[in-house]
Amino acid sequence: MNVNPSFQRLSLLTGAEAAEALSRSRVLVFGVGGVGSWAAEALVRSGIGTISLIDSDQVEITNINRQIQATSLSVGQKKAAALASRLKEINPEANITAIHRFFSCKELGIKETAESFGIVGADYIIDAIDSLESKLDLIEAAAACGVTLFSSMGMARKLNPTLLRTADIWETSSCPLARLVRQGLRKRGFNGNFKVVYSDEQLPHNTEKGSAVFVTASAGMILASLVVQDILNRHALKDR
Repeated sequence: MNVNPSFQRLSLLTGAEAAEALSRSRVLVFGVGGVGSWAAEALVRSGIGTISLIDSDQVEITNINRQIQATSLSVGQKKAAALASRLKEINPEANITAIHRFFSCKELGIKETAESFGIVGADYIIDAIDSLESKLDLIEAAAACGVTLFSSMGMARKLNPTLLRTADIWETSSCPLARLVRQGLRKRGFNGNFKVVYSDEQLPHNTEKGSAVFVTASAGMILASLVVQDILNRHALKDR
């Protein structure tokens, strides 16, 4: 089995057939800011064959400190399109789609919205959305479509990437956004399970709401690794 030379080093770890499974996988990344942009970068460098990037924002100069597609030359460009261009340079064979839209289920409902964003038929979703209501909508849409979702919790006001953790959403602690997500899901009657990346770092309450690239990028890398590891685990089970 031939392996794309760009991913030969990874295939030495995974094996050629597992590398092929990665290339057949379809991942949707919702929110390509400080966390999502790095997750998408890691996915394409891991040989994921089809990636959709969903974000309604444009690159701003304040994004340069933490978002991989944000440079002095990309300010004003659509975030998803700027990132898609970069990812295509990394792997021209990958199917990269940029969707410049805000994710919400308010107008069409969960089923119709899921179809319009291509959630139906996806293998994985990475949730790096900042808006709480949109985050809750996406979690419900992924569950309704049976798509595995990995979600990022709050990375603002964090300075220590070694304090990042992974856990089921119902088992997180010390993360204000995770608490709001749990509360919102309970109000909606949702009791499903999905894994999240969060930080249990505690900074003084008067700390300004800034973000550091080594935290957001680390969270994005962890999210990408959760996708890759799940694909590899499923491939291993299939071969037994």
